[in-house]
Amino acid sequence: MREHGDATTGPSPVDQAAVRRGNLARVLAEIRRPGGHSRAALAATTGLTKATVSSLVAELIRRGLVRESGLRQEGVVGRPGRLLELDGASLAALGLEIGANYLAVRGVDLADRVLLDRRVGFDAVRAGAAGAVDELAELTADALAELRRARIEVVGIGVAVPGLADIATGTVHYAPNLLWQDVPVADRLRERLGTAGDVAVLVDNEANLSALAEFRRDPVTDLVYLTAGIGVGAGLIADGALLRGATGFSGEVGHLPVDPAGGACGCGRHGCLETKIGLAAVVRAGAPDLLDAPRDPEELAAALRHRAEAGQPRVLEALDDVGRWLGIGTSILVNLLNPGAVVLGGYFAAVAPYVVPAAMRELRSRAVAGEAAICRITGSAFGFGAAVRGGASVIADRVFDDPTAARLRAGPGVESA
Repeated sequence: MREHGDATTGPSPVDQAAVRRGNLARVLAEIRRPGGHSRAALAATTGLTKATVSSLVAELIRRGLVRESGLRQEGVVGRPGRLLELDGASLAALGLEIGANYLAVRGVDLADRVLLDRRVGFDAVRAGAAGAVDELAELTADALAELRRARIEVVGIGVAVPGLADIATGTVHYAPNLLWQDVPVADRLRERLGTAGDVAVLVDNEANLSALAEFRRDPVTDLVYLTAGIGVGAGLIADGALLRGATGFSGEVGHLPVDPAGGACGCGRHGCLETKIGLAAVVRAGAPDLLDAPRDPEELAAALRHRAEAGQPRVLEALDDVGRWLGIGTSILVNLLNPGAVVLGGYFAAVAPYVVPAAMRELRSRAVAGEAAICRITGSAFGFGAAVRGGASVIADRVFDDPTAARLRAGPGVESA
């Protein structure tokens, strides 16, 4: 079997398909840029022939990614060209999240318009892995049915989990705060939804997906995203790309040992950063009455902020202590990675005004390179919603990188190019 073309035989079908996919992505990227784009203008900017561009645009239209809008005169003579713009209104990406105390789903079309956004309280620890995935599947099935009724096709699902995830297999290898080990989330979700291989299901760590969501909003080329709820994690952006490490398990900063004499952590060790700055630690120190009943972390964060705004000394003292330990942990990351910004997500986002000052003081005293290494520490605008945003965005990016991931609808034939 011939796999590669040569001077005699020409390119193989595999090569031609890859070239076409690349050209589709290239043309789509140009159309996504601000300003009107005609076929003639696309040919000029991409260097492709007008015939090739016309064929590629026809396919992008049939895949629901591009639409024709108005007219633009290209020169002083000739017919005006039809302008092209990103469509994506009939295509949706779903972002899902499994938290220790909640489940969430967010659906956006490929122009990033929100189609649905839901969050429900759920005790994922008590339910166990199978029960949590089953419940998530029900929430997802409802979302899929709603989108189908609106004649919107889902092109993929991105799932955020608070643990170490193998993105190649969709397996969560270890999630200490969920008490999960080696859970094939992607396979189970596909089985429960009955989608088989029809819809891509990608599983990743919640902090990684949150970091990607924040990066899309504020594209600092080197960024640390610190998030905290029941656990603490980090998503690391280095030179504009997610830093995963050799086996994909980077970012577990919640388990940095910062106090050898400290309390027990969910990972089985003692004195981890998570035991100092996790939500449970600050509630226990500053508002122990809130520990009586299980609550959504977002509700707990709002309650802490309300008490801090009311000037309650115990809460203010606890948050200041969290800020100090947060600064210690942040200084380690700053000394290692030299980021341009540290963004605080999860419950940190709600209480940022009360933890950032102490964190910055600690960072300034511990940054080895001095003032030159000091970066801003700021709260995320997304809070607990960052991970589902990131889950949806990785699916959308997958389609933009390979437009053939969107189904080809009925229409005129598409030529090769």
